[in-house]
Amino acid sequence: MVGERRAVWLRFGRAVMAAALVVSVVSCEVPRTTPATPDSGSAEGTAPAVSAAEARKLLGTLQVAVRGVLDGYDRDKFPHWKTVSGSCNVREEVLKRAGENVGVNADCAPTSGSWRSPYDGETWRKASDVDVDHVVPLAHAWVSGAKSWDQARREQFANDLTSPQLLVVTDNVNQEKGDKAPDEWKPPLVSFWCAYATDWIVVKAGYGLSITVPERTALAGMLDRCP
Repeated sequence: MVGERRAVWLRFGRAVMAAALVVSVVSCEVPRTTPATPDSGSAEGTAPAVSAAEARKLLGTLQVAVRGVLDGYDRDKFPHWKTVSGSCNVREEVLKRAGENVGVNADCAPTSGSWRSPYDGETWRKASDVDVDHVVPLAHAWVSGAKSWDQARREQFANDLTSPQLLVVTDNVNQEKGDKAPDEWKPPLVSFWCAYATDWIVVKAGYGLSITVPERTALAGMLDRCP
C-alpha cells in the first residue's frame, strides 16, 4: 500500500541523510538494497519519498557540477531488467506492485489490471499503454557521475526496487520526458511535482550523482509546491 511504500522510501531517504553527515555525497556508497516485496494494489509514486524539509536538506548536500557528455553511453551498460524470482523480472514486479488487481500469466507478464500514471493522472488497463520509468534516467545518470561506475553499480541503479527510482507511467509521457532533468521537463500533473522532486533528490543523493545549477533551481521550485 502507499503508506508501506512511503515508509520504505522514508527509511531510504533518512539513511542517505545520515550518510551525508559523515561523508560528502559525492563519495557516498550506493545502498546495497534487497528488492522490496511487491504490494498488490499499491499506488506507486503517489506519495513523496521523504518530507519537503528532508528533501531540501538533501538537496543542499548534492554536488553541483557542469553536466557531462554522453560520450561512451550505451543502455546496455545499465543491464535491466534482471530476474527477481522465478520467471518474474524487475519490470514485472514493478507492474504488479503499482497496479490494481493485476493478473499475470505463467511467464509473469501482466494479463489484466489497471495502472494510474502519477505523471499525468491517467489510468490505463493495458500493460502495453504504460512504461516502467527510471525517475532519474539512465542517460542522465551517465552524465551526472554514473560514467565512472562499474557495471555492477549501474545494474543496481537500473533495477532498484527499494529507492523511489521506478514508476509506472503513461508510455508517451515517458517518451516526452526522455533523459531530461527537471529543469528541462516536469510531469504534466503539477500536483505531482512535490513527489517527483523529492524522489529525484533521494535517488541522486543515494547514488552520489551531481546536479547542475538550473537543475537545483528547478527542484527547489518544485519543492515549493509541497504542502
